[in-house]
Amino acid sequence: MIAQGSHAVLAGVKQIENGNNERHKEDLEEWYRTSFRKITLSVDSEEELIELYNKIKAAGLNTYLIEDNGKTEFKGVKTKTCISIGPHTDKEIDKFTNNLKLL
Repeated sequence: MIAQGSHAVLAGVKQIENGNNERHKEDLEEWYRTSFRKITLSVDSEEELIELYNKIKAAGLNTYLIEDNGKTEFKGVKTKTCISIGPHTDKEIDKFTNNLKLL
């Protein structure tokens, strides 16, 4: 879980750094200056994860979906394992995650 979450955070940060969305870059810079906070939540299925990802992406927030190649943990089956969201304000993220459980 830690490795998958690390992949997601790094990919999300790189996506902002390599993109042209200035608001996302401002949110990232604020995150660098303040907390580097990461909160880990859980969903009940891969389908729920994909649905959450699609909603967040459609809302214009920075998000990245990680798909594991399955070489070590999933018996050769590619599996969507986690997403990163943000960094953005709590208010923006909580719209999508306030019903999820802490991991």
